[in-house]
Formats: sequence, structure tokens, C-alpha cells
Amino acid sequence: MSPNIVFMFSDQQRYDTLAAYGNDWIQTPNLNKLAERSMVFQRAYVTQPVCTPARASLLTGLYPHTAGPIVNHIPLPADTKTFAEYVGDEYETAWFGKWHLGDDTVKQHGWKNWISSEDGHHESYTSDELPLSNYHRYMESRGYKPEGSAPQGRAIFTSGQRSKMPPEDQMAHFLGRAAVDFIDKNADNPFVLFVSTFEPHSPYSGPYNNLYDPTDLPVGPAFLQQPESASLYHRTRASYYSKFLTEGGSRSDPYMREYLLDPDLTLDSELDWRVLRAKYLSNITLVDDMVGMVLNALDSNGLADDTIVVFTSEHGEMAGDHCMLEKRSLYEESARVPLLMHVPGLEGGVRTVQGNISQVDLLPTLLDLMGESVPDDIEGKSLAAALKSGADLESNDVFMEWNGTGGLADRNLGSEDINLLNTAPWRGVVSGDWKFCYCPTDKNELYNLADDPYEMNNLAEDPAHADVVRRMAARLREWSERTADSVPITVS
Repeated sequence: MSPNIVFMFSDQQRYDTLAAYGNDWIQTPNLNKLAERSMVFQRAYVTQPVCTPARASLLTGLYPHTAGPIVNHIPLPADTKTFAEYVGDEYETAWFGKWHLGDDTVKQHGWKNWISSEDGHHESYTSDELPLSNYHRYMESRGYKPEGSAPQGRAIFTSGQRSKMPPEDQMAHFLGRAAVDFIDKNADNPFVLFVSTFEPHSPYSGPYNNLYDPTDLPVGPAFLQQPESASLYHRTRASYYSKFLTEGGSRSDPYMREYLLDPDLTLDSELDWRVLRAKYLSNITLVDDMVGMVLNALDSNGLADDTIVVFTSEHGEMAGDHCMLEKRSLYEESARVPLLMHVPGLEGGVRTVQGNISQVDLLPTLLDLMGESVPDDIEGKSLAAALKSGADLESNDVFMEWNGTGGLADRNLGSEDINLLNTAPWRGVVSGDWKFCYCPTDKNELYNLADDPYEMNNLAEDPAHADVVRRMAARLREWSERTADSVPITVS
């Protein structure tokens, strides 16, 4: 009998937010429970650290430059297949939650069941007449009144508005209940269920804000430290945020006011940044609540031994490390995410899988584990054989990209200088413990993740590591040619 698939993922959750990755104080009991019977992948990376391109790779097994959505607001082409279109007709397929690949509120791409949760991406819709989301209708049924507006003039709920609501009305809880209902109704049918929630994405605020004391919150050596040896792009972003630490004024800054949303949140002191970080981490417990609902539903229906369960996130969050906020960087905090995979019969308890894995490989790996055929025209590769044999992934190279504007302007990131530098493309490769990040118009970056896990010392211009740079560039060049990438890799 082919296994079911339950694939849960959060938005903007960095890798070091689970006990399985060394965080022994964060309050995520359900994710801990899942990790205790799962493969825990030591280093899992997104293909591009921003929403639409990352989830395009998750669902298609293609890199963003092949799938089509190379920046936000580009819809997934209708003829590009997703996971649901590769499985057999006997599977009941369901997409619940954030889509962010165009026309969020309507069923598409082979998903037979659809619960939508977002209304703010109309710039990528094919029509202004699409319905509002299921979550919107739920919120109205609870008596809430929307305070925002979509481009077509309809009132919608805002992220800031939602952040003030109790746990049961948060998106994670809404989607968790929908997933439970789906599992209960389909316990006797093979199914593929994807659940994609928005938390812990900004606003950095929610109903669990007081879980952690910001004054004694553990932080690493990169927290609020200027990345002096890094690229101009990273140094410029860090300088923008650090000016508030010396000059204040974060609440009067247009970007900060729009992005932080929480009127009680400023970033004018180290304590302010710790408060933001504590609130961000608190929102992960909302994700954990959702995971617990789904795991309990599998257990109560006797499906735990018949279901592959995956948990990951679409990208990470800097949260003050290297004195930066958000994502859009190939730093570990932004591009590396948690990845747990429970495969019945493959492991009896927790197993740490050493080495590197890309989310582009998840689609072919899961299809292979299900006994489905793996398509020849995707770029990801199945790692099922290695996982079944107990092998590590030490020799597995991972490739990442950032695509500048892609013909569309990214949203304002704080200053004209940042916005300009943000248009430059980047390509990255992680091979063994080495990470090399290449940009044709900026300073390259090279880190040894074993010796320098916090990426404090850029070795790209160190003559002693010139040959490492050349070898890593050769790996990038081979990948670029194999995937028909348009960014030339030229390193002498």
C-alpha cells in the first residue's frame, strides 16, 4: 500500500528554532515529538530565500529560473506541474493555506481540495473578480471587520490586525482544524495533504508574545554585529539597521513603520531587537500548535504508520544576526531551514542526516518513497536510495540563487542604496562544509561552516583559499550550464 503524504511548512522560520537543531528552550513540544521519530536533516536549504521562488521549487522540483517565478508576484505557469499533478488519480489531494503562486483563492494545479488563507497578492491574479479567501470568510463569521483593502477595493484583513487576535483565530489554528477535518474524512483513502501557514512571518507579534524574556534570550556571536568582511549588499543592509541603534527613529522610518506593523515595536536599542526576536520565536509556537493538531489526527485515525510526514519552512529570518532583518540573503539564518521527515519503516527513532540537502530534491524524493514514477524533466534528484540505505549526504552539493528584480521591482527594503544592490543576481553553492556565494557585480563570499558556523569571516579574498574559490566556482558553473541559468560564473 502506498503511503499518504502530509507536508507541513511554515513561513520565515530559520533552522535553529527547534530542539533538534540545538535549541533546547523553545516551546515546540509537537515538533519535538515529530523530530523524535524522524530524519533530521543537518543542513537543509531553500533554492531562493524569498516566498514565491522558494515554494515554486518545493512544489515543482525545479529551480526558480526554470520554474518561472524568479521573484515574488510572478505566478507559476499553468503548464508547470506541481506535486499533485505527479501522483496517481487514486490520491485525494489537498492544498490548505498560503499559495503565493498566483490566484491564491481558487483551486488549481491538480489540487482537488483547496482552503485559501491570503488575500493580499492581487498583483499576481488573473482577475479582480476572484473570491476572497476561506480564512477571510471564517474571520467574518467570527464577527471581525476587515481593516485593509485590496487593489480592487474590497476590504481585507491585514497581518497587523490578525496579530492581535487570540490563538484560535490565527491562521495556523484555522488551517490545523481544516487539516484535521480533511484527515478525518479521508482516513480510508490515500491522500496528499499540503498545509502552508504564514507564521512566524512578520509582523513580529502574536498572542504568545510573552513566552520568552527578551533580556536573557540566547543569541549568537553574529547578533547585531556588522559584517565587515562581507559583500557591499550585506554591509549596506546592516548599516541601514544599525543607524537606528545609534540615532533612533525607527518608528518614523517608512519601511520600518510598514514592515514592523506592531506599534509597540521599535528597533532603537539592543533590547528592542531582543523583544522583536522573542516575539518572532513566540509565533513559532502557533506553528507547533498546528503540527500537534495534524499529528493527533493521524494518530486518532490509525494513520501514523501509513503516512510520510514532512515539516520544513519556505525560508528563514535574520532576526538581528549580522545586524539584518528579514531574508533575501544566502546567510544561514535566511537560507537554511528546518527539515524533518518521518518515513514509516525507514527509521525507529531520531536520525540526524549529515550533509546538505536542497528543497528542490524533496518532490522527487517523496515521489520515489511513495513508489510513484519520478519525472525525467525536473532538476531535483531523488535521495530516497541514500535515505533507505542509511547513507549521509556529505557529498551532496546544494545550489541557491537570488534573482535581483527579474523584471519586477522588489518592495522597498529601506533605502535607495539597498534597493539598487538588491537588483544584482547571486548564486550560491554549499559543498561539504564550504559555502561560496557569487555575484558578478559585488564582493563574493566564502565561508567554512565547520570552522565558522556563524559566517563571521569571509575568506573569498584570502589568497590561501584562492583554489577553494576556483573549485567552488567550477561547481557553480557546471550547475549553471546544466540548468540553463543565465547568470555567467566568471572567477579567475
